[in-house]
Amino acid sequence: MIHTTKEIKEMQRKFVDMEVKSFAREVIEFIDDSPSTYHVVKNCSVILEENGFERLYPKSKWELKKGGKYYVKRSNSTIIAFTLGGDINLKKGFKIFGSHTDSPCFRIKPRPEMITENIIRLNTEVYGGAILSTWFDRPLSIAGRVIVRSNDLFMPKTVTIKIDKPLMIIPNLAIHQNREVNNGVKIDKQNDTLPILGLINNELEKDNYLLNLILSETDIKKEDILDFDLFVYTLEKGSLLGVNEEFISAPKLDNLVSVYAGLLGLIEAEDVHDQINVFVGFDNEEIGSMTKQGADSNYLMNTLERIMCSLGYGRSEFLQALQCSFLLSADGAHAAHPAHMEKTDPTSRGRINEGLSVKISANQSYTSDGFSIAVLKQIIEGTDIKIQPFVNQSNERGGSTIGPISSTHLDIDAIDLGVPMLAMHSVRELCGIYDVFYLKELGKEFFNKN
Repeated sequence: MIHTTKEIKEMQRKFVDMEVKSFAREVIEFIDDSPSTYHVVKNCSVILEENGFERLYPKSKWELKKGGKYYVKRSNSTIIAFTLGGDINLKKGFKIFGSHTDSPCFRIKPRPEMITENIIRLNTEVYGGAILSTWFDRPLSIAGRVIVRSNDLFMPKTVTIKIDKPLMIIPNLAIHQNREVNNGVKIDKQNDTLPILGLINNELEKDNYLLNLILSETDIKKEDILDFDLFVYTLEKGSLLGVNEEFISAPKLDNLVSVYAGLLGLIEAEDVHDQINVFVGFDNEEIGSMTKQGADSNYLMNTLERIMCSLGYGRSEFLQALQCSFLLSADGAHAAHPAHMEKTDPTSRGRINEGLSVKISANQSYTSDGFSIAVLKQIIEGTDIKIQPFVNQSNERGGSTIGPISSTHLDIDAIDLGVPMLAMHSVRELCGIYDVFYLKELGKEFFNKN
């Protein structure tokens, strides 16, 4: 059968569309399985090991081999993975894809059980800049980690926990008792956002209520539990959305789309040549990154230096390699909201499925500049990857990300970019399937460039 040029192009378009949607479903599955930063890093570890990466331990001596693939974790919420070329050229430096593993949510406080009438609620604390109203009236549950005893006093064991059933809800106050609710009502973080866990008949039952719930859902022994880091998450799954399924609607798109895309980009890079390719997923970006596992620490720099030392290089050669390096910082970007166009720049604003937003700021809250943008343009030459400039509307402060922080610590050239999205920091965000695919392809191209 002979096909016309038009028919061939239409067949090619449909094939690409199928590939893009298939990857979008992978991203959704990854997000659904990653309700906390600890699950994000655990799932990244599984993917890496399935693809031949070897885990390294910070307290052990590293014996790295050229051509090897490795990963290391910090606090079980930050992860660094890297591949080594067969013959390292210091003038190629490090190619670094940066992202972050955390998202705004609620952290459960110690001794969280609170009783009002016969209703038991959990005392929580807001983590990051969440849109609080979006968490109301939807099924919620608990995920995070439980810390248990081990043979080493200073290295207790971490057990990830995910209770996969509707445990809780944060109910709104009825409009009859809150007549101004549709005109905007201030939400009290200490009172209004505490999730209802159940009914209780006896005040004594509240003691260790959460602990007993954890014990009923796991094989952990009560006497082994030392502490926990637990968070509230929404049970509703991500999905493709739109007439042509052109959107992804899911929790934690900021920034798990970047985590998954960067990780896959590292894995799918066909030839690491003579360079060192690095993927990093930092924790705590949403609260400023100033933690031992955040971007505003020396963790990445120390890890890179340790890689060089393990390969037999000295401090001087490490600093030389840094000067030849490049950081691609990937984080969520704002898409133009059709109901609020006045909030976006008149000429440089994000459009969904029109390409990755290259984030630019005169005050350097984003690290992109003419030099790094020129590098990016050359990386994507000859590909189908699209980019578009993004600048905040001049009356809007906007946010920042790990790019300026990491590039300052490392003293390297860097660029900030990301997938344009709506409802950023809502319990459920919205982005385009093609933009997510572009990010994964960019990661692969970035790591493949010699």
